[in-house]
Amino acid sequence: MDRRQFLKAMGLSIATLSSSAALGAKPPSNTSFLFILADDLGWTDLGCFGSSFYETPNLDLLAAEGMRFTSAYAACPVCSPTRASIMTGKYPARLDLTTYISLNQGNQPENWQRNTPLLPAAYEDRMPLEEVTMAEAFKNHGYATFFAGKWHLGPEGWYPEDQGFDVNKGGYECGGPYGGNKYFSPYGNPRLEDGPEGEHLPDRLASETVKFIREHKDKPFLAYLSFYSVHTPLMARTDLQAKYEEKRQHWPETQWGKEGERKVREVQNHAVYAAMVAALDQAVGEVLDALQETGLYDNTVIIFTSDNGGLSTSEGHPTSNLPLRAGKGWLYEGGIREPLIVRCPGITPEGATCNTPVISTDFYPTMLELAGFPPLKVQHVDGVSFVSLLKGRYGLEREALYWHFPHYANQGGSPGAAVRAGNWKLIRFFEDNHVELYNLEMDVSEEHDLSVAMPEKARALAEMLDRWQRSVGAKFPKVNPGYHIK
Repeated sequence: MDRRQFLKAMGLSIATLSSSAALGAKPPSNTSFLFILADDLGWTDLGCFGSSFYETPNLDLLAAEGMRFTSAYAACPVCSPTRASIMTGKYPARLDLTTYISLNQGNQPENWQRNTPLLPAAYEDRMPLEEVTMAEAFKNHGYATFFAGKWHLGPEGWYPEDQGFDVNKGGYECGGPYGGNKYFSPYGNPRLEDGPEGEHLPDRLASETVKFIREHKDKPFLAYLSFYSVHTPLMARTDLQAKYEEKRQHWPETQWGKEGERKVREVQNHAVYAAMVAALDQAVGEVLDALQETGLYDNTVIIFTSDNGGLSTSEGHPTSNLPLRAGKGWLYEGGIREPLIVRCPGITPEGATCNTPVISTDFYPTMLELAGFPPLKVQHVDGVSFVSLLKGRYGLEREALYWHFPHYANQGGSPGAAVRAGNWKLIRFFEDNHVELYNLEMDVSEEHDLSVAMPEKARALAEMLDRWQRSVGAKFPKVNPGYHIK
């Protein structure tokens, strides 16, 4: 009997789970870690975060058994920088890895072909080997380390096996499943053997993770399951797609808004995308069931999050991030706010919610503290442990959260930077250096720019952002001499 069947047999529902975890307790000895990272999954793309079209029973149950963070952020509105921030505990601007890594280098300033007012800043196209990654830290403490799925942090020589992972199943330089039959075998992936024809990639990655867990059940491990889902190409299992095509017949019609020159989806009703979300959730369930069956479920810290906001303004416009503004590629909340669930046995109260802002640089120091290991002070210059939040002691000693994105996004976003201090958020747009100011407590949709009404607050946050950019050596875009106004 798996954990969901057990709960059903006991007559329990997600809404009635108890909050019996002992706050302030220490995690069990030899704690293992399962870190699950979705790709392009938006803040409201899970049932437990508000979606009613997408169905995610496994992740909803995980949230009911742990803590749901409602103000969790990615360090960048696109993928590679956020992934590097998780691995290193450092802001992307400090690493000079500030946009997605392009295989053809087309987003570097010397190769820029788009007619834009600015040339994007240059960036590093691989995560430096000199960084002590999360995997290397845990490996140094005797942990078995495993990686499955999307890497996108550099070419061969900078793959997961070169950055502290004992096993790599599917991680290489590509940012999506673009080889072979894409989301179905044969995969055409140099780090993942093809399965039977038609095998589904999310299920395969889950199976590889389950195999690793079973083989290492007698020693602590770090399993990093980094799904390619729900990144484009938009394609799904036929059974799940048919289910959501039928559901869509009884759903509101698609509605569109505008973000700059882009249209933005305002209704979650994309059947293929819903099927991709469902397959991701089922794959997560396979791994959680394996932890239950091996007796490791209550000795494993489980973290689930995404690498940037949902895709709402481009490339098929598959999801809506409402009430958040915009999506992937934008510095508005829809581009950087993420779903985050943490289940930490003996520490997190079941069904808890935390609204204190955290960011992807924080996972590394948090996990080290949970394992009982000292922080790496040279490494964690930006990340802050949020173990106190997991214990229910809300509030962190941190001035602000920061973003620096000196690039044009494929999804419509333009070069800029942002700071969030308390409930206040300021965005600076580099093309004309104008700023926008929002009170996120009162206006999570960022509809009411207060920069003119509150110039002193805007000035204070702008100065805070300036100081931080200088401290990390942030690079900026330059004027494009070839730009012509249409």
